[in-house]
Amino acid sequence: MPRRSASWFGAHGRAGMTARSWVKNQGYSDEVFDGRPVIGIGTTWSELAPCNAHQQRIAEAVKRGVWQAGGFPLEFPNMALGETLMRPTTMLYRNLLAMQAEETIRANPLDGVVLLSGCDKTTPGLLMAAASVDLPTAMLTGGPMLNGKYRGTDIGSGTAVWQAEADLVAGRITQEECYFIEGCMSRSNGHCMTMGTASTMACIVEALGMQLPYAASWPAVDARRYAAAQQTGQRIVEMVEADLKPSDVLTRDAFDNAIRANAAIGGSTNAVVHLIAIAKRVGVELTVDDFDTLTRDVPTLVNLQPSGEFLMEDFCYAGGLPAVLKELGDLVVRSAITVTGRSMGENIADAEVHNRSVITPFDEPFQAIGTGTAVLRGSLAPGGAVVKQSAASARLLEHRGPAMVFEDVDEYYAVCKDDDLDVDENTVLVVRNAGPKGYPGMPEVANVPVPKKVQDRGFDDIVRISDGRMSGTAYGTVILHVTPEAAAGGPLAFVRTGDMISIDVPNRRLDLEVPEEELQRRRAEWQAPDNPHARGYQRLYYDHVLQASEGADLDFLVGRSGSYVPRDGH
Repeated sequence: MPRRSASWFGAHGRAGMTARSWVKNQGYSDEVFDGRPVIGIGTTWSELAPCNAHQQRIAEAVKRGVWQAGGFPLEFPNMALGETLMRPTTMLYRNLLAMQAEETIRANPLDGVVLLSGCDKTTPGLLMAAASVDLPTAMLTGGPMLNGKYRGTDIGSGTAVWQAEADLVAGRITQEECYFIEGCMSRSNGHCMTMGTASTMACIVEALGMQLPYAASWPAVDARRYAAAQQTGQRIVEMVEADLKPSDVLTRDAFDNAIRANAAIGGSTNAVVHLIAIAKRVGVELTVDDFDTLTRDVPTLVNLQPSGEFLMEDFCYAGGLPAVLKELGDLVVRSAITVTGRSMGENIADAEVHNRSVITPFDEPFQAIGTGTAVLRGSLAPGGAVVKQSAASARLLEHRGPAMVFEDVDEYYAVCKDDDLDVDENTVLVVRNAGPKGYPGMPEVANVPVPKKVQDRGFDDIVRISDGRMSGTAYGTVILHVTPEAAAGGPLAFVRTGDMISIDVPNRRLDLEVPEEELQRRRAEWQAPDNPHARGYQRLYYDHVLQASEGADLDFLVGRSGSYVPRDGH
């Protein structure tokens, strides 16, 4: 059967001549058009995406592997989403990246693709695109930074920011010391080396079977990262020959493995939104409740910041994700196929743990069974809300307190340092209008700092509730992704300062203690906001974005269109 790329490079007449001739201007000779697999290497390289700024070198290593295996590699750019620089939030643009990458892959003469990601939203965005096109695809994440080093101790990117901010507010350090810490925690190429969203999603892609074993954890500057890139280039050519596609790998078993892996590594709550979105692209039924039911018998095995002590470099040397998956035993679906062409069980058969302080035994875990992501429901979150138990304070997992409501995060920041703020350690902070529609884009603003007045009283954590997200590098008792969001008319929109809110994580409840009649009265007074955006992508996003519990994808992007060859317009 002719390759897909033959419709371009193997065509006769004007269409074939045009395709071949203009590629030749890069110095390629005739033999690259002999029918060999054409492999697209899609990068999210940009100096505006610091976590991905080394991808050009990784792409060169992938090309070596493609050439070795008899393929023809062609590199192409995708939209770069730099978490640390892009405003208002990269989550707003994850779906745009997915749409752009999907159309780029489908519109070009490609038989298979290797997708290079790293920073938080680049990984799920590219995987969503790959799932919708369904050409043979392997992913390769860019790897974490080396451990941060500060005055003889290891510090983690992201997590050190939240710690320094709290210390600065409390007067324990100066602004000059903050400047010094910045350089200490970011000392090499790569994404965050804490178990934040970037590291979480790298592990998730490996657990799904879409990335070669161990590739999630090699540091960005480790030579083995580039060896893995070369191996990925070799493997994608073999995948094209075998016609091994994302739909063959991204099965329900694969998603079950990813959800359990996320619990075992103490992964980010952001994985919930991303995995649901990816599943919807391939037609796998996955709900927010699966992240609770599938993990109730999974302990947290990995002792990494923000929940623990170590960092991704240590995790790599301790055995990486294969060691964790092997430790989970029968909780892993070993028959799930992966991009290696082998099953997950075969991939992890020889995995070993080399440091039990970093990857703990299943029977003596870092945190006990039931400390993963919990899904709460109740009168405040009928569509669900999530909380990362391993990052929360045990004393606050069962709590009842009065709400202090803020219409947006800016309103909170304007007063959080005031000594006369009417707040104490029992207060439940509510920050709304931070969901998919409300911000827009569902930013990582839910983990607002504890008010200075409460810190001065000796408390470093109080309950915070929001329809927004929290960085995977953050910590605290923060209830996230409240659905429906306030901007969509969810109960969060009707909470008033002084209302009592009860949180019961063991029983998975989140309730607003307001009589139903009063809620109905408030609902009747509420007016849905108009789309605030006059034009462009943000207007499109606002009109079509789904809620967090549905993956926050655009409604018309759910599903896949396949890898059909577009009509020739020449």
